[in-house]
Amino acid sequence: MVSERQLIDYIKRAAGKTPARVQGIGDDCAVFGARAGCKQLVSVDTLVEGIHFDLAWHGPRELGHKAAAVNISDIAAMGGKPCFVLLSMALPARLDFAWLTAFTEGFTAELREYEIVLIGGDTVASPAGLSLSISIIGEAEEGRILYRSGAGVDDVIMVSGPLGDAALGLKLCRQGRKDLLASWPRLTAAHLTPRPEVALGRHLAAGGKVTAMLDMSDGLSTDLAHMCEASGLGARLDADLIPVSAPARQAASALETDVLDAALSGGEDYKLLFTCPAAAAEDLRQEVMAVFKRQIFRIGKMVSGRGVLLCGRDGERDVSFQGYEHVTE
Repeated sequence: MVSERQLIDYIKRAAGKTPARVQGIGDDCAVFGARAGCKQLVSVDTLVEGIHFDLAWHGPRELGHKAAAVNISDIAAMGGKPCFVLLSMALPARLDFAWLTAFTEGFTAELREYEIVLIGGDTVASPAGLSLSISIIGEAEEGRILYRSGAGVDDVIMVSGPLGDAALGLKLCRQGRKDLLASWPRLTAAHLTPRPEVALGRHLAAGGKVTAMLDMSDGLSTDLAHMCEASGLGARLDADLIPVSAPARQAASALETDVLDAALSGGEDYKLLFTCPAAAAEDLRQEVMAVFKRQIFRIGKMVSGRGVLLCGRDGERDVSFQGYEHVTE
């Protein structure tokens, strides 16, 4: 087993050079300054082996990528720019130095893509499984931060891409069949290496049309319910408008599962869920297509009342909080 000092030295080298306004790894605390006119955004996530990931199919590089990406997505969800990260790891003895270096390579490669600086963290031994805790610090211009609480009655609900890919990718990984995994690489990639939507989040925040936003980690039904609670409203979803990809439909059929349920409650999509006034929805759709060459999808509207209603050919049903639950009795 590698020593803590050796591991920290390696991580420090992998983190690369820090900018002049930062004193990073090496002291008891990192020191940095904020840019004028900006607010700081801070988030923390903990990923636990056996709950949030399974090393049977999460390779170390993929896990390093994912650990960084899901935290970067939190900053994207509020229209911010991710700047700094702290990484803490509780490490079981069975993970050797080769595994740890591959994990670090995946983690730091994802940081470099968004010009994020690793400024510190902690390493401890774990008597059981691997546990990762990542804190991320970002910034956003004052007046351009998007909260969950800003939605209004009759605002259109939109999502930034198809839903359910990651949930079906997880099902494929659990099956462990090479033929299925090879058939739908898009789905396994959605689960193993999600893509945070930083540029789109920044654009939506700067444009002034979006009223509320978050990223979808726990499934549409749960994440939209959080937005409804924060905004003091309810929501009506049109089942026929919820976007799912062709590979998701194919895999759902092969796995004998409902593709709409995967989209509603599967989780780990890391797409942006946001609202805007109905009058601005089409302009926003065309704007995103022009700038990013991609679609955004209108899936419903905010209404007076409480809860998330799914409306389809079979009537209406409440789907509030039917996604991933982090803490259960």
